[in-house]
Amino acid sequence: MSDPINTRRRRLLGTTVAGISLLELGLSASASAQSNDAKPGTRLASFENIRQVNAGTLNVGYAEAGPQNGPVVILLHGWPYDIYSFAEVTPLLVSAGYRVIVPYLRGYGSTRFLSADTLRNGQQSVVALDIIALMDALKIDKAIFGGFDWGARTVNIIAALWPERCKAMVSVSGYLIGSPEANHAPLPPKAELAWWYQYYFATERGYAGYEANRHDFNKLIWHTASPKWNFDDATYERSAESFNNPDHVAVVIHNYRWRLGLAKGESQYDDLEKRLAVAPLIAVPTITMEGDANGAAHPDPAAYAKKFSGRYAHRNIGGGVGHNLPQEAPKAFADAVIDVARF
Repeated sequence: MSDPINTRRRRLLGTTVAGISLLELGLSASASAQSNDAKPGTRLASFENIRQVNAGTLNVGYAEAGPQNGPVVILLHGWPYDIYSFAEVTPLLVSAGYRVIVPYLRGYGSTRFLSADTLRNGQQSVVALDIIALMDALKIDKAIFGGFDWGARTVNIIAALWPERCKAMVSVSGYLIGSPEANHAPLPPKAELAWWYQYYFATERGYAGYEANRHDFNKLIWHTASPKWNFDDATYERSAESFNNPDHVAVVIHNYRWRLGLAKGESQYDDLEKRLAVAPLIAVPTITMEGDANGAAHPDPAAYAKKFSGRYAHRNIGGGVGHNLPQEAPKAFADAVIDVARF
């Protein structure tokens, strides 16, 4: 099932809602001016407060908004982005009665490792376990999940391995569970070109280069992954702060090296990775999404549709929407979350 949407033909609702104060939303006053009439790239909705909680091996920084007794939505960002990908999605969901939680992934923002001795591990199962630990710390039994890039892979894994914790899911670019073994197979040249940074990170020169130039490197990725998104400097700088995390480079480099089998994971997660290596089906209700101008490597929707065995729909989002779909098309993303909860 496919549901094409052109964001330039639909009115983008304002991010404030009558009867809900900015304090209840957990957002700063800058959110109140957002509308479809705003100049592209000038949206500066912001989370008012970042909370911290010990969860698993981390002290996790996260934004929270909405009623405590509302159904929970957990939104997960990717690389090289942060929680502000969901700054405009959040008030739309709060206005619909949801409690929204947006954590910084390991290596981003105010999230920190509790021990200096913990491996700065970026393998896929570990990032998912971080979110399960966060749910346990916040006493959340079950949630609706939404994510893109690393966040989409993470919500895929939670839905596949812990379906009892996942009511429903929105996943940009669909099914992203993989394994180092599967990644050994070469891709066509054009597809390999899209992964240039992965091969750069495989080298010590790449490690040093990313450490020295992460600000400009990640801004380049924003431009190439979303070539039609005219974000301004203020929008980028707001998120770039999260890349100053002291563990950011180590986690990112380990993630991409692990994918190619160039860095080992931790043995205690081997069983989880074996389960993921068979590309398990996902049975929870799911909506997948793709922007028409996604400049990052991504699979064709037809290639993964059969990986979702429960209620399922795919939505193509038009209007020049790139890789950072929640920030570029917040209304479309929020609508998908609300709709999938009704499946």
